[in-house]
Amino acid sequence: MIAVGNASLNAARRTRELDWLDTTGEVDVLVIGGGVTGVGVALDAAARGLTVALVEKHDLAFGTSRWSSKLVHGGLRYLASGHVGIAYESAVERGILMKTTAPHLVRPVPQIAPWLPQATFVQAALLRSAFLGGDVLRTFAHTSDDYLPHSRRISSAEILRYAPTLRPSGLRGGFLTWDGQLYDDARLVVAIARTAASYGARVLTYCAAEQVTGSGAVVVDQFSGRRIDVAARMVINATGIWADQVASGIKLRPSRGTHLVLPQSAFGGLSAVLTVPVPGELRRVVMAIPAPEGRVYVGLTDEDAPGPVSDVPEATDAEIDFLLATINTAVRTPLTRADLLGTYAGLRPLLDTGHQPGEHKTADISRRHAVLTSADGIVTIVGGKLTTYRRMAQDALDTALGQSSVEVRRPCLTHRIPLVGAADRVRLAAVRAPGRFVERYGMEAPEVIAGDPSLLVPIAPGLATTQAELRFAVRHEGAMTEDDVLDRRTRIGLSAADRAVALPAAQAAFASV
Repeated sequence: MIAVGNASLNAARRTRELDWLDTTGEVDVLVIGGGVTGVGVALDAAARGLTVALVEKHDLAFGTSRWSSKLVHGGLRYLASGHVGIAYESAVERGILMKTTAPHLVRPVPQIAPWLPQATFVQAALLRSAFLGGDVLRTFAHTSDDYLPHSRRISSAEILRYAPTLRPSGLRGGFLTWDGQLYDDARLVVAIARTAASYGARVLTYCAAEQVTGSGAVVVDQFSGRRIDVAARMVINATGIWADQVASGIKLRPSRGTHLVLPQSAFGGLSAVLTVPVPGELRRVVMAIPAPEGRVYVGLTDEDAPGPVSDVPEATDAEIDFLLATINTAVRTPLTRADLLGTYAGLRPLLDTGHQPGEHKTADISRRHAVLTSADGIVTIVGGKLTTYRRMAQDALDTALGQSSVEVRRPCLTHRIPLVGAADRVRLAAVRAPGRFVERYGMEAPEVIAGDPSLLVPIAPGLATTQAELRFAVRHEGAMTEDDVLDRRTRIGLSAADRAVALPAAQAAFASV
């Protein structure tokens, strides 16, 4: 095993590593893209002893990786559609995240499916079958009941304890199962990137890759304009929705997934993922997901998104109306646009199957990832899901190694590498820090809260975030701009109003360096 070093990412380290790249000019692996799969590739390659540079045009988790439902799915959706292999892979990877790599960031979450008055017997039977199938997957994935209890039928009274705002009239009980939930998806990406850095990977944000070939690229510092010619024995394109702009011969069919951000007060203290069937459809549901900082995410959509790819996709009026209308079929007090704190949308990099838009719904396109090799040798990874990022990264690197002359004696080790801050549940429970910090930082929580007690005061009324967290983001988590701090290291920016009041504190965090 390679010795693990410093996991801190910051402006000073970025400068040193750009200088190193300029001087050396050559790496074993050049990874393009700082989303969850790209940082996963960087960690895998560095842990196998390869020299690695990861370049990202923007910030870590800038694209699709931060726009998920924040759930670590066990594959129920894929099981219901007959994709047993994908479902099993999801269940296995969920177990690895919960037990080994990120137990500080992933927790068990109850999921309820109420049998609503308008739900048909067929819908209820399908949900129950899916939950039972999930139990089987957990067994085969060796995830014990200590982590995820088996599903069961529950009463209307128990349903209402989990979801107090459900309309009780006509409720016929429901079903309960358990899944995994991330504290935050962008924080997972940052943790993987920092772990990769501790194994020696050079993680360089705000560095664009131009003139990309299978043997290297020109890396351009977005701050200074500095250009560095980088030769690489392997080039892996992990740019997600922008993959076809980096490598030739790739055709993507983007799918937009939209979520609403609402206050917990609108749900009366929702404590489980609430699953509501979409009227008129057998297998499609909308979920209300309790989230940190007193929020609930409601999602998601699955719509064709043709045309130019936006850096920051936006929810459409039709999607907002659809999500509100669906969740309102179940709740006592209808939700309106006035309840919204914000919205967010992400684009899934689905492979184009050759059908015309509208001929087949994007929801029907397989989420299985694909590793493609261009004529010039660029290896591209597309498709897949956040839950299976680790396996996607492994498959991409194995493909690149298979067509290169690089000899690596170590196999993939990422299934047993804890991310920074990770520990088992017993050790995490013993950390002397407020629970909120342990959920975000795990074993690093004492380091975050050490020092000046005044930094632990919330930065603004109505916000739980402290100046200590913002400073840690700048000094150790690679935040280079106020946007990085507000929109990715914290998720304050999901609410425009919260973002405005927090901006001075983010500016102060950079001034303190």
